[in-house]
This record gives sequence, C-alpha cells and structure tokens, in this order.
Amino acid sequence: MNQRKLSPPQILVLGFAGVILLGSILLSLPIASANGQPTPFLDALFTATSAVCVTGLVVVDTGIHWSFFGQIVILSLIQIGGLGFMTVATLFALLLGRKIGLRERLLLQEALNKVSVQGVVRLTRNVLLTTLIIEGVAAAILALRWIPQFGLKQGVWFGIFHAVSGFNNAGFDLFGQVYGPFTSITHYVADPVVTLTISFLIILGGLGFGVITDVIEEKRFSQFVLHTKLVLVTTAVLILGGTLVLYVLEFANPKTLQPLSIQGKILAAYFQAVTPRTAGYNSINIADMTKASQFLIILLMFIGASPGSTGGGIKTTTFASIMLGVWAVITGQEQAGTFERRLPKEQVIKAMSIAFIAFLLVTVVTMILSITESADFLTIIFETTSAFGTVGLTMGLTPNLTAVGRILIILTMFAGRVGPLTLAFAIALKAQKSAFKYPEEKILIG
Repeated sequence: MNQRKLSPPQILVLGFAGVILLGSILLSLPIASANGQPTPFLDALFTATSAVCVTGLVVVDTGIHWSFFGQIVILSLIQIGGLGFMTVATLFALLLGRKIGLRERLLLQEALNKVSVQGVVRLTRNVLLTTLIIEGVAAAILALRWIPQFGLKQGVWFGIFHAVSGFNNAGFDLFGQVYGPFTSITHYVADPVVTLTISFLIILGGLGFGVITDVIEEKRFSQFVLHTKLVLVTTAVLILGGTLVLYVLEFANPKTLQPLSIQGKILAAYFQAVTPRTAGYNSINIADMTKASQFLIILLMFIGASPGSTGGGIKTTTFASIMLGVWAVITGQEQAGTFERRLPKEQVIKAMSIAFIAFLLVTVVTMILSITESADFLTIIFETTSAFGTVGLTMGLTPNLTAVGRILIILTMFAGRVGPLTLAFAIALKAQKSAFKYPEEKILIG
C-alpha cells in the first residue's frame, strides 16, 4: 500500500494499530511477566491496547502480573498513546535535525485536532515541554509522599509511573502488589496529597495542549479563544456538578462515603467526579456505589475530556456545541453561539454526528456483550462506555470477560482513542462531490 495514497486519518489509525501490535509482542515475552512465563497473546493485546489507548481497563493486575520490564513497556505505550505517535515521531525528527514537511504537518494537524496547519510544529514542541514539566513535578510530589512508605527505589518508581499514567489519563496503577489486585487508589481515598495531585494531573491532561498553551500565553479569560473558554467552562461545570451530585447520592452509603469524615467525603466525591473524564483511577469501589451514581458516571465517561488532549469520549466541546445548538432551537435563534461568538452550523452538525456515531457504537457493543457475557445490563453498558471513553473504570467485569468480550472491548478502546469520526473517515470510501444540487424540501421533525 502506497503511503502517499493514504489519508491522514488512515495513517493515524494504522500508526496506532502498529504501536499496539509491537506492544503486544513485547508484553507476551516471558521477560515481561513477573513469573517469567509467556503471557497469552490476547491478554497482552488487551493490555497493550488499553495502554496505547490510555484507557486503564486490565484483565490482569498491572502491579502483580507484570515484571519491571513489562511495567516499563506499559508506561512507554501510555506515553506514546497519550501524546500521539505522530507527536513522538516529530520529537525524534526534531532531535535528528530533520525538516518537518507539509505532509507531516497535516498529520500533526489531524493528531492534535488543530483547525489549521499553522503553528503545529511549535505546538508539538510546547506539548512535549509541557508534558515533561507537569509529569516531572507530579512525580516528585508523589515520590516524596511514597518514599517514606515504600522506600527510595519503589517510592520513586511509583511516583514516576503514576504521574505519567495520571497525566495521560491512563488509569494504570501498581498498588496491586501492595494492597491486593485491582485496588487502584482506594487506600488513599482521604489522602489529599495523592488524590489532589492525581486529580490535577487528570484535569490538566484532559484539557488539551492547545488550551494549556492559550492559558499560559494569554493569562486572562477575556483574551482566550472561544475553544479555550468552552473547554474551561464545560470542564468546570461537569466537575463541580458531578462532585455535588455524587456527594448527595453517596453521602449515606455505608459502602462508600458514609464512614468518611466531611473532608474525606468531599475529596472522594470530587475525585470520582474527575476520574470519569477518561482517567480510570478510583478512590472508592465503583461496584459499591448506588445505581444513580453509576449511571451518572456513565454519562460523564461518554462526554469525556477535551479535543487535543490525552483523553477520550465525544469531548467537552462536542457536548457544549450540541447543548448550544439545542438552546438555539429552543430560543428561536438562527445560529448557536456563546461569549459573543457564533458557531458555524457545520461544526454543530459535526458535533451531532460524532455523538450519534459514538452512541451507535456503544449501543451495538453493549447489545453483543449482553449476549456473550453473564452480567447485568448496567455493568455491561458501564464497561462499554468506559472502553469507548478510554476511561478504565469498571464494576468488576473486565477480568471475567470472555474471549469474544475482550476482542469487542479492544476494538471499542481503539475506536474511542482514534475518535469515532476519524475512524469513520479512515474506513469510508472517498465520495465524489456532486456537480449539481437537488432541490430543497422540508420534512416534519418531532
């Protein structure tokens, strides 16, 4: 296949698939497992896909099953998946002094969700520098917290691993070797250093590098571009609203918030409102939460993070565009808009298309899993939405998935990471534009 004939979406899809395949081969080697035995390829493929797609769903506990070599492979896959393989490839090209051509800039534009090709190389440099600074500072804070508990070597490694995993919204953790399998950070539910550091990493990673750059350069909200304003406002509303609702719903639940102090309750509710933004960590057991809370988390996971970030989901701006479009229809306005700016109609239509494709994907996968898996409907749709949103939260179904279920979740994680519309563009055949237009005719709606 001639690379020159491939479109940017097709190259991105194949690039992610190639990284996943390489990671799967490395993780299936005996050196990658703690017991020195080869890992079944399907388990290695599932883990590699989850790492590259920065999801966090795992069929084996990361801290127990994988050796130090295996954990390094997983961490590398998380970093490549979070930044995007094109960003990493550009880093090596810049280090080697190679010129970044127009085709590479077009690929970066697609990978970073930029409106135009202008400034993509500069943004790539900013992405790499920002990532290094944020992960470095967070790793130091977490290491200082864990060195007294685990010792110098393990404390530093835990700090680095969870800083990278947190900023890239991956949700992988190593605490299984300390507290038992699949415990995540439940033992630090009331620890402000751990929960606040990881939650800040999740939020920063989920904002998008373009937003972070805009905030650093402009500093004042009034000077931000509309995209940045929408991302910040939508993110704040979802986190604050989610915290309040989860606090109320779980306040008297003896299995979650009820035994905690007021500070612990607020921290836990806040953290569980942040982590569905595609992070995958949990400080309380998801399966013990009320049905209403679990459904709210499903909605938050479906929305996800923001464009150009390390997270998945339909994205905050997609959700905001749809809401603004609906509000425009209700109020009789000709065009959606906010902050004294109008949104192009084609962008609102694109947002609705993304949401519909995502809803269709989640619906189909949930229906099939309802046949192949022996679990209740809420658990299955929770798992599917978590995979699509590249979140990594689970109600306990992941380790018990059948072979068919694992393959379906692998495909769903992949679709969620590359984006439903990008995947659709990569698969779809190019249609010739018609030389004429048919006459317009209205139909009845609603």
